[in-house]
Parts: sequence; C-alpha cells; structure tokens
Amino acid sequence: MNAPRPALTRRRRRLYLLGAAAVVLALAATLILNSFKDSLVFFYSPSDIATRADIPRDRLIRIGGLVEKGSIIRAGSEIRFTVTDTAHNLRVVYRGILPDLFREGQGVVAQGSLKAGGGETVFEAREVLAKHDETYMPREVADAIKKSGQWKPDEAGTK
Repeated sequence: MNAPRPALTRRRRRLYLLGAAAVVLALAATLILNSFKDSLVFFYSPSDIATRADIPRDRLIRIGGLVEKGSIIRAGSEIRFTVTDTAHNLRVVYRGILPDLFREGQGVVAQGSLKAGGGETVFEAREVLAKHDETYMPREVADAIKKSGQWKPDEAGTK
C-alpha cells in the first residue's frame, strides 16, 4: 500500500543545502545588525530634537551646536548651558570638568540622553567636547550657523 519514497536526487539535496545555508546566513546577518544598532550613537542638532518626535529618550545620543552667549550657569559641580544651532535651543546639564576650549560662542558636542524637565526637554550630558572650528563640527550645524551670519572664521582665514 505504501509506495516507497524515492531517494533524494543530487539536485534536490543541493537545493535543500542551499536553502538551509541561506536561512543561517540571514539569521547571522540579523543578529549582527541588531548588535550594531544597540552600540550606535546618533548625532542630532537642537533643530532635530525640537522638530522630530522619533528621537529616543533615555538612550545615548550626541548633540552639537554653539554654546549660547550668556547661558552658562555654574552651581557647584553642575554646569547648565544652552546649545543652539541658531534656529532652536536645547538646555544642557553637565556634572564634571569642562574642556579648556569650552566657552560661550564656541562649538560643542555633548554625549548623553534627553530627559523631560519641568515641561521642557533637557539634555543630561555625560561628556562634553569643545570644538574650535567647522572641521570638527557636523556639516548641518556649521551650515546653519554660517547661514545665520554668526559664523566667525579663524585667524588663518579658513572658510
């Protein structure tokens, strides 16, 4: 009653092997990409944070722009300042020692996470890096500052 099953042909065996290899390869690629996603730190400007709702809260990100004039407030070991890209501003809180190049009107990149504080978005920085020209500043931020007329080329006359 039961007909004997035909043996697997070489062609069919090869197809099964290729199919299994493709599944294993896809699974490996998925695992690798997911691990990269967790370790990436994305950069945002104050305008991005003000206009985009998809920026994750409580996740490590970087922000950049200029330290707004008159915005630095020191209270013990806590420093509060505002980062601007001339279109939008973002309040930053940092506890630690600031770099020597940090001052009002200078470029800055801070790494930390967004928090909600008293109805406004506040960036809690873990690390602050002061930058001295557009060579170290993201192109979007440098372009926004140049467009607003607040850009100050260095003494060497670059850009």
